[in-house]
Amino acid sequence: MTRSPLSAWPLAARARIHGVLTDIDDTLTTEGAITPDALAALHALRAAGLPVFAITGRPAGWSEAFALAWPVNAIVAENGAVALSRAPDGTLRKTYLQDTATRQTNFERLQAVAQHILSELPQTRLSQDSPGRETDIAIDHSEFTQLDGATIAQVVRLMQAGGLNATASSIHVNGWIGQHDKLAGARWVVREQLGRNLDAELEHWVYVGDSTNDAVMFGHFPHSVGVANVARFWDRLAHRPRYVTSGERGAGFAEVVRTLLDGRGAKQRP
Repeated sequence: MTRSPLSAWPLAARARIHGVLTDIDDTLTTEGAITPDALAALHALRAAGLPVFAITGRPAGWSEAFALAWPVNAIVAENGAVALSRAPDGTLRKTYLQDTATRQTNFERLQAVAQHILSELPQTRLSQDSPGRETDIAIDHSEFTQLDGATIAQVVRLMQAGGLNATASSIHVNGWIGQHDKLAGARWVVREQLGRNLDAELEHWVYVGDSTNDAVMFGHFPHSVGVANVARFWDRLAHRPRYVTSGERGAGFAEVVRTLLDGRGAKQRP
């Protein structure tokens, strides 16, 4: 698949979008922080009445503050396992895909696999956000520790050999136990929060991402967008986004929102 610019996204298709799903790291954020243009884009979506769900490999603990501070309906953390949102009284609401007993059993197994990886590959390090993780493990490959492609592949293989699902984001290699992934998490949160069947209305949602752990979403959604830095992973994507922005990271996300809202505005104009 060639990279189609965002300008190729048909106006009629944009006009039908009524919800946004997005990755966080290097999609909403730039150098680990949300930029003013990306935050303004989230506020513009809220003002337009479009629900926004952020789906991330980041841990629940890391996501809590942003679930309260950002104008999003919810953040689904740990690749689909934990949903965090603001309750009507302003407090944090946290729900889990797995029950307590399952999470406790899995946690012990996850820690054992993590320690095995650190022993087998002494150059690896757990992600610095690991203390906030409840249902997965993460090995840092690009945030504070730099690993080459061969080592990243070894980490993935060791996770899989330990019975884990494994995927690489733009900064971490994540491993977890269970059949969930970003797509399952998106289906779950849309059903729980909106009472709707996501698969029945795919034409009305857009997904925005940047790396290999977004491939399942790129492949499932007819309206999928990669911010420009997706080029780093292009040759490794099992499924590629239909459109690519000219801007990278948060600037790319803001570009998506401008293009989307321009399309909706055109529909409303005589």
